[in-house]
Amino acid sequence: MSAITQKILEIEQEIARTQRNKATEGHLCLLRAKISKLRREQIDSVMAKGGGAGEGFDVMKSGDARVGLIGFPSVGKSTLMNVLTDTFSEVNEREFTTLTCIPGVIQYKGSKIQLLDLPGIIEGAKDGRGKGRQVIGVARTCGLIIVVLDALKPLIHKRIIENELEGVGIKLNKRKPDIIIRSNARGGLVINRGLTSDVKMSDETIHAVLKEYKVNNAEVILNGKCGVDDLVDAIEGNRVYIPALYVINKIDQITIEELDLLDQIPNYVLISAHKKWNMDELLQRIWDKLDLMRIYTKPKGQVPDYEAPVILPRKKNKVEDFCNKIHKAFLKEFKYAILWGSSVKHQPMKVGKDHELQDEDVIQIVKKV
Repeated sequence: MSAITQKILEIEQEIARTQRNKATEGHLCLLRAKISKLRREQIDSVMAKGGGAGEGFDVMKSGDARVGLIGFPSVGKSTLMNVLTDTFSEVNEREFTTLTCIPGVIQYKGSKIQLLDLPGIIEGAKDGRGKGRQVIGVARTCGLIIVVLDALKPLIHKRIIENELEGVGIKLNKRKPDIIIRSNARGGLVINRGLTSDVKMSDETIHAVLKEYKVNNAEVILNGKCGVDDLVDAIEGNRVYIPALYVINKIDQITIEELDLLDQIPNYVLISAHKKWNMDELLQRIWDKLDLMRIYTKPKGQVPDYEAPVILPRKKNKVEDFCNKIHKAFLKEFKYAILWGSSVKHQPMKVGKDHELQDEDVIQIVKKV
């Protein structure tokens, strides 16, 4: 156990011993802020001492999205990799068969999704045990994390993996807090609560946490649900928020009654990689979690190309984003677009670069003469 982890455990024990009431709220918040500062040191350590780097881990991003397989040794990640892609990842009953990052490609709905088979994670990975630093460093670059769990002990492994990832700033299935901190040269601390704010902290607590981080002159704007952890995350600024799927493997080894108990795990998919059970649902859930969409192109005077769609994330769904995906210089020649599909009222319809596209729209670009 590293010195940082030991300090975190000591502070957590102090929090557990402290009675919770209004009088101790500020003290508890400061303790939690200290834990977050220590975790930032862990994150910096991971990124500085080989997080994502090293032989076998420098895999260039490719395709329309990147997905990482994370799980304990021998849970079936490599078997799943072999089923979903055309890449061979060695499968063996002994632990730690996979020792490097092995990339493959999932071809689904016209998209190419890069899938990374990462070495088995173990408790203490955030402190550098095993190849924890490299695994976590690569995980931070993924658009989706698939946590592969053994159906015989899913809840225990789920808790440990979440703790390891949380310890180095990876937040699974959580939204970035809507908190803005604007530093000023002078003027002290100004707290503004937005119309939609649901803040679980007093102004005194907010001031105490900010001063713990030596933030003495700033405007803080709070929106939505905000707690102490959210405020600390906003101050730290080094968290990554990544969607996750919990893939419970080896369901062929458990009973129907045990399957029913797994309903308590959110965002889960039940599979048997060895028997290739439920692969269709898994692929669809991966697609949904990545939040991708297909845009078909139609050259003038020709039928649409339904074989090779342009893949866009829904958060970047404007015609301008489509043009940039084709080529950055493409937008300079853009005059207007002709669209067919659910995003337009008329079929076809002329639109500009700010028009928002929908899945399976058909587009024809008209260039300037």
